[in-house]
Amino acid sequence: MPVMSNLPSYDDLPIRPGKPPGSSWGLWGDDDVFGCLNLLGPERVIAALGEVRDGTVFSLNLDVDLPNPPLFGRSAVRHDVLWIDEGFGHDDELSSMNTQGSSQWDGFRHVRHPQHGWYNGLADETHGVGHWARRGIVGRGVVCDVGRWRLSIGRPIDLSTNDVIEPEEVLRTLDAQGSVVEPGDILLIHTGWLDWYRTLDEGQRQAVAGPAPCRAPGLAPGTATVRMLWNLHLAAVAADNPGLEIEPAGSNLTPEETTLSHEPDHHHERSAHFSLLPLLGMPIGELWDLGQLAAACAVDGRWTCMVTSAPLNVRGGVASPPNALALR
Repeated sequence: MPVMSNLPSYDDLPIRPGKPPGSSWGLWGDDDVFGCLNLLGPERVIAALGEVRDGTVFSLNLDVDLPNPPLFGRSAVRHDVLWIDEGFGHDDELSSMNTQGSSQWDGFRHVRHPQHGWYNGLADETHGVGHWARRGIVGRGVVCDVGRWRLSIGRPIDLSTNDVIEPEEVLRTLDAQGSVVEPGDILLIHTGWLDWYRTLDEGQRQAVAGPAPCRAPGLAPGTATVRMLWNLHLAAVAADNPGLEIEPAGSNLTPEETTLSHEPDHHHERSAHFSLLPLLGMPIGELWDLGQLAAACAVDGRWTCMVTSAPLNVRGGVASPPNALALR
């Protein structure tokens, strides 16, 4: 379908009476399960093809066993190599694999709104990354190197803690790069967190994983961030940190703001996931391996690429490794 040229601003949502405040419900039909991925029509694929200049390819996927130990108490993947046919070859098995343990898409079943439910008001079992897999995700990517921009202004991101990236810093980074975001683009936010994580020894990685809550930089939660991302009219947003937003979620809030954020209509002030996934239908990528791509962009000053992603074709799947590539 063609990209809509008259997409409503965040402050004009919802588009119909009776829909939840700040929701895109009904924008693409009452039975829609794709959300902002609807913006990835054929013309966006053609636009993405135009960003391929020298044929370089970057895998945006971590090893499936990284981070190690897994974050947030998730299970560690097990890889077994099996002999077959009396020693003539191998099969292998992956078990205990949490689809959000490494590079991932958060699907619409990952988070429900405590008051309004799942995206578009549909039943839980209606959703699943299998819908996305059967459609495929291909579009124009825009790298937003907030880490490099913060370093350039003398205020580098503290990658060891919950350093907050305000929404205006995302926009200032794009402006400094000369990047123009078009409707239906996939925004790739590079903080440098994974580059930093790779420098840690085993003990330091264990400390990141817990038992104390993981502390990591990321976007500020709340309405201002949600408004900024929606008003860019993205097909999806992905980043190289553990949760797109800061971790622990809402750790930047005052005690009074924390209390308010536990009320049903204010959960997004603690975590923008409660707006982006169930209300706006915007897929979230986390732990995407963006370091080499961002470095290449910095060399030639070209911050766009073609992004392809083939999520796992699992009916009813909650999340998926992105199986993502960037082509330049």
